[in-house]
Amino acid sequence: MEVPGSSKKMIATQEEMVEAKVPLGYRDQCAHLLIPLNKCRQAEFYLPWKCENERHSYEKCEYELVMERMLQMQKLRQQQQQEESSRLGLNRRPIPLASNPANAAS
Repeated sequence: MEVPGSSKKMIATQEEMVEAKVPLGYRDQCAHLLIPLNKCRQAEFYLPWKCENERHSYEKCEYELVMERMLQMQKLRQQQQQEESSRLGLNRRPIPLASNPANAAS
């Protein structure tokens, strides 16, 4: 389940994620950090001040994935704008206006 164009690799295998009962929506490149986080949460009865290191590393990984996707989307949009402008002929240089039009008063 590799994501094309992503710099992060899948570390957790499908078997590990199934065994840890990771929901389908969370099976991404950060799942290897979610598995120990969920184990810690269960062991600590979901107390919010526990498992801070695990949660921080998981959230940082997710943030990096989101930022990477945003950069990819921005590049895609710029590429589409360039293709559209070249298709419409907007990349041509504009015709310069005369510095002194014929009907302008001097």
